[in-house]
Amino acid sequence: MSRTVYVNGEYLPEEDAKVSVFDRGFLFADGVYEVTSVLGGKLLDFDGHATRLARSLGELEMSNPITKEDLLEVHRELLRRNAIDDGLVYLQITRGAADRDFAYPVDATPTIVLFTQAKPGLADNPMAKTGMKVITIEDRRWGRRDIKTVQLLYPSMGKMMAKAAGADDAWMTEDGHVTEGTSNNAYIVKDGKIITRHLGEEILHGITRKAVLRFAREAQMQVEERPFTVEEARAADEAFVTSASSFVMPVVEIDGAAIGNATPGPVAKRLREIYIEESRKTAI
Repeated sequence: MSRTVYVNGEYLPEEDAKVSVFDRGFLFADGVYEVTSVLGGKLLDFDGHATRLARSLGELEMSNPITKEDLLEVHRELLRRNAIDDGLVYLQITRGAADRDFAYPVDATPTIVLFTQAKPGLADNPMAKTGMKVITIEDRRWGRRDIKTVQLLYPSMGKMMAKAAGADDAWMTEDGHVTEGTSNNAYIVKDGKIITRHLGEEILHGITRKAVLRFAREAQMQVEERPFTVEEARAADEAFVTSASSFVMPVVEIDGAAIGNATPGPVAKRLREIYIEESRKTAI
């Protein structure tokens, strides 16, 4: 049985879903996306994802083809039709189909696509117990990384560089400082203090990041938002990443060098527990 997907107002079997070859998402990567996690059939941080979606669309001067209320209903209907208990809901909105021109079309109708991915045991990822290994690579993405666009070619290349090096992911760097992972925000812990890059155009404003830092402060943990160097990361007591699909995931190795004692540290483990517990309470 194929998945049911949502395309421009219709629920369709995935094999029947079609988007124009002139869609600007295909021709120019002129589109944005969001990923919402699902635990126990409920959506985590939906409001945050909907708010960031609106911001991304606004930054690209793109109209929003769906209200927040209708978007929530589509998410829930896809979960129902695809019997998703644990998993992910992907949403992509492009500027729509128009004759190829670098200038934005004035009359294109936005394209909206949603689909699900089943991820049984999403909260019980075994890597949370062993930790992940990362390499560092030069950050060669465009300058507006705060907009969650579908321009993901270089992060994809970074994932492949990590795979070739026998690692799980890559941390991107500029001027010796870590920006973020290929699909996550990056953190180190030193002397009990959580350090992560401040918000700006250099990194994505992660929804999970926002929640985790709030939970950390509520738990009386120290948080410092500033750039940190690769050398600081290698000398850290702990390291971890956050994202909608991995929650809080410990990092135990950077460029072949062990972080701390090469096992997930107490801060990362505790934050993962808090995030999953609190997010389940507010899931809708």
